[in-house]
Amino acid sequence: MKLLVYGAGALGTLHAARLHEAGHDVSLLARGERLAALRRHGVQLAEGDSPVARQVPVPVVEHPDGGYDLTAVFVRAHQVDAVLESLAGLDGDVLFLLNWAAGAEPLGAVLGHQRVLLGFPAAAGVLDGDVLRYRAASFLTRLLPMPIGEPGGRSTPRLERIVAAFRAAGINAKAEPRMDAYLKTHAAFAVPLEQATNAVGGPVALASDPDAVRDLVRRIRQHLAALPTAPVPRGFAALRILPEGLLVAVLRRFLRSPTAAHSGLVTISPAATAELEHVAGQLRAQAR
Repeated sequence: MKLLVYGAGALGTLHAARLHEAGHDVSLLARGERLAALRRHGVQLAEGDSPVARQVPVPVVEHPDGGYDLTAVFVRAHQVDAVLESLAGLDGDVLFLLNWAAGAEPLGAVLGHQRVLLGFPAAAGVLDGDVLRYRAASFLTRLLPMPIGEPGGRSTPRLERIVAAFRAAGINAKAEPRMDAYLKTHAAFAVPLEQATNAVGGPVALASDPDAVRDLVRRIRQHLAALPTAPVPRGFAALRILPEGLLVAVLRRFLRSPTAAHSGLVTISPAATAELEHVAGQLRAQAR
């Protein structure tokens, strides 16, 4: 299977490197300064704060030129329209691995509905200059695999092949029959959480304000109540029924934890802010 990873940010770079190291025929699409850096040095990976980075010679391209069996898209939600335009005239399946609450319909309307799959990345990393710093697999990443699914929820040979390819590269992927509901549920929780942490400057500052956390709980519940289906994973349904005071206490404890500190909850870059606003708009449209 010939693969294209579209997007050379932290997540796209990490997945492309792992697929390459597993022996897959994979190319990484990059533009501008990122493309130049990858052509000079290849992908550079470092675990955590290690001063040692290893080079992975992933082939890089500037434009999708066709001939790919699968394109895995790792971009921010507000960048999807440009991706659709560049992939519209090509063949091959397209797997969108990103924050997205609008469903598969607008993607399939441009690419062809038979080409589209949905997913959500579970790995984590950050670009430190030209070096990608990633965290080793933790109990949490093993517990929460990377879900991939057909828009209609069916099991298909191509879905099985894609999941197997990622798993062979050490990526804990799984087939998710309710992928659209999963993405909508994630957005219903993550968008108000990130908005709240951004507003006060971080998770610890938010935890110190119980009234703000209580308001956050209420907004999450409003989004979950507007979902067209039951939440996925099912555990999110507890956020709709557990006592408000208990949820406030649990969230405040989480916000003070090392997990929250390293989760990238403060998204103050222009690109991250634009993505958050885009997905928030998708949630508002869904609620209407």
